Amino acid sequence: MKITKKLVASIEYTLTDDAGEVIDSSKERGPMAYLHGTGGLISGLESVLEGKQAGDDFKVRIPPTQAYGERNDEMVQDVPRTDLPADLELHPGMQFQTQSPTGMAVVTVVAVHGDQVKMDGNHPLAGVHLNFAVKILDVREPTAEELAHGHVHGAGGHNH
Repeated sequence: MKITKKLVASIEYTLTDDAGEVIDSSKERGPMAYLHGTGGLISGLESVLEGKQAGDDFKVRIPPTQAYGERNDEMVQDVPRTDLPADLELHPGMQFQTQSPTGMAVVTVVAVHGDQVKMDGNHPLAGVHLNFAVKILDVREPTAEELAHGHVHGAGGHNH
């Protein structure tokens, strides 16, 4: 069975940057299962997986435009410390969710200078080419519940 829209695929993967540093891997967690065509993966990887089948093993390099986008320097801003909770101990590298005009976003603290906090609203992988080593383990029909919820349940998927 080939991966097409609304089928469940289970994959093993290792994600690295261009320097070969591992960013993420399914090795520790076990295979990842997803419902194809529902936006659960970055668009570049999902399009490469289309038409693949169990047993396929490949490497692919995904450009930023098909992953988390290019970096946008306008998303790095100084925010007054008073705009943030007083009891929040801030340090560079700290990440937290905030409400943005387009929905929830993750921001990263770049630096803290007195009463100003430099925040970066870019996704941490914005501007990064992503290199995937992928093995397709299984392709199957989704359950009615998985289709209704728009994601995979159970091993490698969502548990609720």
